[in-house]
Amino acid sequence: MAVSRIEIFKQMLESDPANTSVLFGLAKEYEKDGNDGEMIATLQSYLAHADDEGNAFGMLARAYERTNQRDAARASYERGMAAASAHGHPGMVEEYRVILEDEYQKTPDV
Repeated sequence: MAVSRIEIFKQMLESDPANTSVLFGLAKEYEKDGNDGEMIATLQSYLAHADDEGNAFGMLARAYERTNQRDAARASYERGMAAASAHGHPGMVEEYRVILEDEYQKTPDV
């Protein structure tokens, strides 16, 4: 029986639990597998150890959206904007800004 990529990443983390490259890879595998709960937990661990340039915050925000955690998603996009800005990724900053503006602004009752 073939070992899954998720299991391979988990085995790699056993010997080096703070390896951010492995954590990010594991999060991507959970994303492919559609496992938002494990993806969120893995990305939270990754972000606690990594100087992310913004991409992981966007992944995390989308997972929060899929699990109906809109406040957490908004906060992730905001943190992603700050990270992307600090690392010189204006396109990502703009992408997250538009998402926040279009999907997270309250519209007045008319």
